[in-house]
Amino acid sequence: MSLLATIALQAGLPIIGKVLSRHLGDSAGQLLTQVVAAIAEAAKVEPEDLDEVAENNPGLVIDAMREVERKSPEMMALYAADAQLQLAALQADQERANWVSAWRPLGMYFIMFLWLWNSVLLHVANAIWKIALPVIPWDVLMGLSALYFSLYMGGHTVKDVVAKWVGK
Repeated sequence: MSLLATIALQAGLPIIGKVLSRHLGDSAGQLLTQVVAAIAEAAKVEPEDLDEVAENNPGLVIDAMREVERKSPEMMALYAADAQLQLAALQADQERANWVSAWRPLGMYFIMFLWLWNSVLLHVANAIWKIALPVIPWDVLMGLSALYFSLYMGGHTVKDVVAKWVGK
């Protein structure tokens, strides 16, 4: 990203230059990712190929950066609004009683217990008491875990796992 930041600053694009050099935005790089994707889209290349295109054809990248720089006030406003919504959600969680948010950790512990039960504890109990308790079907356990993760994490974890599994 330093090559892109250098090109942006040399071309007189201060907002894009600050975002690309990580002087503006969040520490997780969400704004940086959005800006790089917008530059790549404007240059009609994949984001992964942007550094190579910047080396070989800096004029194309500069034109794309100028286009994104014109849109940057809108992007900054959306980024600021998103940050305010996240902060408001965190504050609302802190103001509520602790038991209201307790479903998250309790759900994690329950899912962890079910996996531990299915893989270890059930077999130990069957061996000790010489009984034949049935195993929870693995596909049901996986589906329950995926449902919980999609509710708790907004679906991104399940979506990423499925995308890697399917190969997209």
